[in-house]
Amino acid sequence: MENKLTENKMGVVPVRRLLLSMGIPMMISMALQALYNIVDSYFVSRMQGTGSASLSAGECGMNALTLAFPVQMLMVAIGVGTGVGVNAILSRSLGMGDREKASRIAGNSIFLGGCTFVVFLLFGIFGTDAYIRTQTNDPVIRDMAVEYLRICCICSLGISLYMIYEKLLQSTGRTGMTTIAQISGAAVNMVLDPVMIFGWLGLPAMGIAGAAYATVIGQFVSFILNAVFHYVYNKRDFDTALRYTRPDITVIGEIYRVGIPAIFMQALMSFMTYGVNIIFGTVSAEAVTAYGLYYKIQQFVLFAAFGMNNAIIPVVAFNYGKNDRRRVQEGIRFGMIDTLAIMALGFVILQVFAEPIAAVFALSKKTQSLIILSIRIITIGYVCIGANVAYQGIFQALGHGVASLIISLLRLIVIALPAAWLLTLAGNAEAVIWWAFPAAELGALVYSFLYMRKIHAMQISKLKVRDNRLATVTESAVSTGA
Repeated sequence: MENKLTENKMGVVPVRRLLLSMGIPMMISMALQALYNIVDSYFVSRMQGTGSASLSAGECGMNALTLAFPVQMLMVAIGVGTGVGVNAILSRSLGMGDREKASRIAGNSIFLGGCTFVVFLLFGIFGTDAYIRTQTNDPVIRDMAVEYLRICCICSLGISLYMIYEKLLQSTGRTGMTTIAQISGAAVNMVLDPVMIFGWLGLPAMGIAGAAYATVIGQFVSFILNAVFHYVYNKRDFDTALRYTRPDITVIGEIYRVGIPAIFMQALMSFMTYGVNIIFGTVSAEAVTAYGLYYKIQQFVLFAAFGMNNAIIPVVAFNYGKNDRRRVQEGIRFGMIDTLAIMALGFVILQVFAEPIAAVFALSKKTQSLIILSIRIITIGYVCIGANVAYQGIFQALGHGVASLIISLLRLIVIALPAAWLLTLAGNAEAVIWWAFPAAELGALVYSFLYMRKIHAMQISKLKVRDNRLATVTESAVSTGA
């Protein structure tokens, strides 16, 4: 009976309500993830000590976080991308009522999370120094960045498995539980940041290493809570026994058929940030720091949009598996509207509060002015970003992971990096380099719109139109049973 109720929620609850009930907890969860990135930056910017020739210790620390950030984003990319594959095919299996396959999908996803940890453990031990040297020659910034990144990689088990368990809970509609886990981890991180960075409560002052330890401890808290929720509640929908973690090549292939394009799509954000660090480094160290901090500020808005994206995927995928054209179309329409509304609100807030936001951080006047300028210019493209993010979720849900990858290639690499490089050649490069990003979003949106028309003609228009009255009756039964 429990299994039936869980399936019916995705198939009969009004789509707008379902998207909001699933999306809002995920938006809160992802916004909190962005918040503790900002908290790290806030406290690091106030570190005291010896800096480099032209930058204070706090600004050196901020620059170090910016150089380390692409690898942290890559960790998230692999976890989220794998989770997207799991989410899409697990939701589809549940929609078709295949409990055995759902169990194998869930078990193999946990195995893949462990494999991800091993990769970053090895990188943390052997690769961090060489990686950081490709971005800076400043010995103070380099040493800070290596120390911070090495800790985050060697202790990455928490983030690797946290994201897998989060996606398993999202696939069954239990997004509220993932929010509890995210809030708990974020709270622990934010409390520990000043304690470990500055040496409060009798602890030694660890500086940037303290920021790294606070981050990984928070990730472990979220991982443990999500794992507990998974093993207690998801067993109603599929089996969670240890034997299902045994590698199954067929299942892993299905996960990565959708997941690999999603991994690349997410990883492109990491590659873009790495490329921007190098390109902007030819302009000034302040431009690099300003971009790194802007990107973390932007995550409040962008992560909210991706929260809605993560709600679109299981809703559209489940109802596509059910062959229900009406609900697929509603998932697409309402998902797009809500994502655009999020980005429009973000545009207004950041434009209004650009100066107070920049003033929060203990940075030079020049760096603060560049942060304000980046906000003023890049947010002009936010509506285009919202549409592109929504289209990516829709394409993934319908099995077009490669199309989602192409959108990311256009907006993050193919257009953005060459445009940024060309703008560094201008006499006023610090003032104009930011225009590369809205231009890239607009170019990607043209492709997204045209591909959506193709998908509608090839797939969506051929689905069955279900009887709305039957859905209403079934929803009533679910509500009564609950």
